[in-house]
Amino acid sequence: MELHVEPINDKNRESAVQLKTGPGQEHFVEDVKQCLSEADSNPCWRPVGIYDGSTLVGFAMYGYFREYRPEGRVWLDRLLIDRHFQGNGYGTEALRMLLGRLSGEYGCSRIYLSIIEENETAAKLYEKFGFRFNGERDINDEKVMVLELPAGITLSSSWRKFE
Repeated sequence: MELHVEPINDKNRESAVQLKTGPGQEHFVEDVKQCLSEADSNPCWRPVGIYDGSTLVGFAMYGYFREYRPEGRVWLDRLLIDRHFQGNGYGTEALRMLLGRLSGEYGCSRIYLSIIEENETAAKLYEKFGFRFNGERDINDEKVMVLELPAGITLSSSWRKFE
């Protein structure tokens, strides 16, 4: 597996829009078209394609939001592995890579995300990486999870703590 991310742009946008969740997962994450529309209207969002070599296997969207006082919040808002690539370890590897990217890019002490309560598979994956529910709900009434990073530590993209 040679995972990396590439920004969504005019060259890969249509391919990204074709990515789909597995059966029964449709209501757990917004479709890519909706995510890209949201990113188009809010420059804080960074939509990226998740690639294994030259093959697009998934999509993620993250960003930094200053309005959360006092230090702002880094959000990993979307993570989707296409239905054709699920069950092959891409979710775990993509999350590992994205956490390294976010901690390095933003130098943050916390990373936030939110999930629909019934998405137990995602909750277990995030908990495996150290995310915990913090009692908050986001604007869509999804449960908020936070990963507390040790002071002065950033995760590299080769982070292997959770193998």
